[in-house]
Amino acid sequence: MRKNFLFATWSGGGAVPPVLSIARALHERGHGVRVLADRSLHDEVTAVGVEPIAWTTAPQGDASDPAEDVIKDFETRTPLGALARLRDRIVCGPSAGYARDVLAEIHARPADVLVAEHMLLGVFTAGEAAKIPMASLVTTVYLFPTPGAPPPGLGLTPATGPLGRLRDRVLARQMLKPWEKGLPALNAARAENGLPPVDSVVGAFDRVDRLLVLSPRALDRPGRRFPGHLRHVGPRLDDPAWTAAPRLPEGDAPLVLVSLSSSYMNQGAVLGRIAEALGTLPVRGLLTTGPAVDPATVRAPGNVLVTASAPHNLVLPHASVTITHAGHGTVVKSLAAGVPMVCVPLGRDQAEVASHVQRKGAGVTVSKSASPRAIARAVETVLHDPSYRREAQRLANQIAAETATDRAVAELEALAGIPDTAEPSSRASSG
Repeated sequence: MRKNFLFATWSGGGAVPPVLSIARALHERGHGVRVLADRSLHDEVTAVGVEPIAWTTAPQGDASDPAEDVIKDFETRTPLGALARLRDRIVCGPSAGYARDVLAEIHARPADVLVAEHMLLGVFTAGEAAKIPMASLVTTVYLFPTPGAPPPGLGLTPATGPLGRLRDRVLARQMLKPWEKGLPALNAARAENGLPPVDSVVGAFDRVDRLLVLSPRALDRPGRRFPGHLRHVGPRLDDPAWTAAPRLPEGDAPLVLVSLSSSYMNQGAVLGRIAEALGTLPVRGLLTTGPAVDPATVRAPGNVLVTASAPHNLVLPHASVTITHAGHGTVVKSLAAGVPMVCVPLGRDQAEVASHVQRKGAGVTVSKSASPRAIARAVETVLHDPSYRREAQRLANQIAAETATDRAVAELEALAGIPDTAEPSSRASSG
């Protein structure tokens, strides 16, 4: 039974490949799929076999180019400053523009289901106005506070007793408060589309039929109680279309894969310190810069090969350790391959993802300002303590079970009125 799915995404770095992975899977099952996206993403959209459509009034950006990045969160000095940029430049500020573009496309060519990256509240405003089923794709661990766990991002241990639960409620309110500054812009977009105002930006994220979390449930805290319409559907393990065939460093020393952000996060100096650290160790380093950094700008010792990209799914079976910014995509691919990590969070959701890795015993975290010596010590710790690989392999087994069927596709087809016919997923073998 063929259905039409309209996807929407934005140039949000690592959030793009998992969204396009689902679009490709639906296309391969015979559905009609088209994707509203920034023009900078159109080659990636085309590469997965579906039709790209450009935003016309919503922002156009390119996260791999600092001059074209819409948010420019690398210019901010605090996490609150970065959140404000995201709120004002993507989530709420341009929500009316996103809504206009989505409604224009739906009116031109109706869709059975609207699917969008979690942050695009303007897209969901349009879907609500058009009265079509909607699914929100959460491309990292679920970052909003929930009962049964401390507020994310603060590194807190679970609450015990009344005082601990009071702590969690107070901190959760404080965490959510900055979002509410986006309420006027969001409600203006809703009014433009004949919808009543909402009293909470955070509450607006829940105005969808399904919240599909593209993250392993095994990576999250046990005991968290999630909204009833939230589903953990497992990670997407596909590599981005722009990755090139890998060339591994020569020799038989342990291989360390280095992979920082695919978007620009002012990571050049960190890459340099990592390369210097690896130069002091008896390892082979494969340092991938991603599209945001020119490989020629990274000075590397003889045992470190620097390249723009390499498909992680082909490299990770050879790797002993991954050094990563703790972007969700690199983390789940490393875990799916049973490879432990040294996490060097640069910003955004990365400190929270790194904390989950460390809590599970599958890696350690060092500061982005860490010295080469400190980075080298962290690599040695993970390399020589077998518990890290053992815990990474334990998570790999759980991820394999979660990805044995394509739960995301099954949920979306169910929204479109197709009975659940989930089949074994080829994604399970890619990790």
